[in-house]
Amino acid sequence: MIDIHSHILYGLDDGAKDLAGSIEMARQAVAEGITSVIATPHHRHPSYTNTKTDILLGVNQLQAELQRQSIPLNVYAGQEIRIFGEMVDVLIHNDELLTLHNSEYVLVEFPSSSIPKYTEQLFYDLLVKGFTPIIAHPERNAEIAENTDKLYRLIKNGALSQVTAASVAGMFGKKTQKLSLDLLEHQQAHFVASDAHNITNRACVWKQAMDKLDKKLGSDMVTLVNMQAQDVVQGRSMRKLAPERITQRKKLFGLV
Repeated sequence: MIDIHSHILYGLDDGAKDLAGSIEMARQAVAEGITSVIATPHHRHPSYTNTKTDILLGVNQLQAELQRQSIPLNVYAGQEIRIFGEMVDVLIHNDELLTLHNSEYVLVEFPSSSIPKYTEQLFYDLLVKGFTPIIAHPERNAEIAENTDKLYRLIKNGALSQVTAASVAGMFGKKTQKLSLDLLEHQQAHFVASDAHNITNRACVWKQAMDKLDKKLGSDMVTLVNMQAQDVVQGRSMRKLAPERITQRKKLFGLV
């Protein structure tokens, strides 16, 4: 199993606070059945900016310590990049940004309440230049929760998205859980990732998420999301299925 979104690197953002915290998270990930993690510290976040150099150094240091302690987890470098208008130019001309494990895939975070108006054009420009945006946790975006057609349009035009394991497991509430499963069922989400920050309130709940996914959408869906995560780590272009719109049932006199 491969986790493409984790805040396992210590001392960089709101994830692991120290090396001991990173090691605890690594042990938990292995216990959950994960063999590889892409470390994705926040970048261009209102509170955090982590350079490519610092992240690569952190990955190398953590990997060395995991090997020293015989913890069987591969850690790769990436970023969770808060969307910004100049992203394409910076990716091409600057050493500031990291794709996921040096692949074509870029993990992009929206503000929690909205989708910036320039997103569609930015994603088009990314795709033209050979980068594929993966939208981080769309199920936790208020504008998408209100109108899933806004995500559908982005996915139809070539973007991908990743829901959070804790969302699938129900830890962000029933509505967020249902939306996560709906997005996966309708091919508007393509990955499940931990977005783990620690081993307590933002833990890696991989087994719970996979069990729920298996129960609700079947083992083929479990296989699919994990194969697509392998595509990211191995740098393969993903052959995704066409997305479908989510039909939302209307309430009539307060009844559904």
